[in-house]
Amino acid sequence: MHTDVNALFDNLWQNYLAVTPSAVKVHELLGSTQQDDVINDHIALRTFNHEKIGLEKLAAHFLAIGYKECGEYHFEAKKLYAKHYEHTDPKQPKVFISELLVEQCSEQLQNIVNELVASIDADDVTAENFLYSGTHWQVSSETYKQLLAESEYAAWMSAWGYRANHFTVNINELAKFDKIEDVNQALKDAGFALNISGGEVKGSPEVLLEQSSTLADDFAVEFSDTTMSVPSCFYEFALRYAKPDGELYTGFVAASADKIFESTNAR
Repeated sequence: MHTDVNALFDNLWQNYLAVTPSAVKVHELLGSTQQDDVINDHIALRTFNHEKIGLEKLAAHFLAIGYKECGEYHFEAKKLYAKHYEHTDPKQPKVFISELLVEQCSEQLQNIVNELVASIDADDVTAENFLYSGTHWQVSSETYKQLLAESEYAAWMSAWGYRANHFTVNINELAKFDKIEDVNQALKDAGFALNISGGEVKGSPEVLLEQSSTLADDFAVEFSDTTMSVPSCFYEFALRYAKPDGELYTGFVAASADKIFESTNAR
């Protein structure tokens, strides 16, 4: 496991950029007139609730470098469970980890997932690079499509494995923008397609968090039988509001996160 939080996020970022070329353009767009780089609010990681690679196994990598568990979330329609983690240094990105509740899915999906997980060496799960190690298996395009018919989340995992599903621009720290609508307009003007599920802006000042996101890039995956472009990763944007005590809200809103998951849906 990593001992340095910055090194871990640098590796996660480079791995994310490799399949999300639009992220570089987003950075240039939002950070072009400011000295400081774009600040990352949080990343998200996906997994299956299998004992070998469940949420807690991913979280262990962050707990080892100063993170603590802060909140839990249920997404019943998508059959997902999630937790978020914060570092003792509030300047470090938050981490949102979700897992698919495989036992609630079809027997066919359970069998496929069990095969995928069987391909992972148990020692790899604690390796320094596990969180950005990608897939540990080979699947066919047909298997991908089978999963997609039931769970976009499972299909995404089969194609991409372990990597940051998205990074998130902290709008509060941007020099050029202070409203999420202005960020969204700049993105649209630059030709980016936004996730409109649940509206362009998810959340509100009343729930202390507003979020939006691009649609995931299409990126080529070498399946066992063919190469096919499928949705990879996306960029999210978050504006946080102050709680009654004056501190910025640091949690997540399940109803909004539910729609953010759909940023990796096929167009």
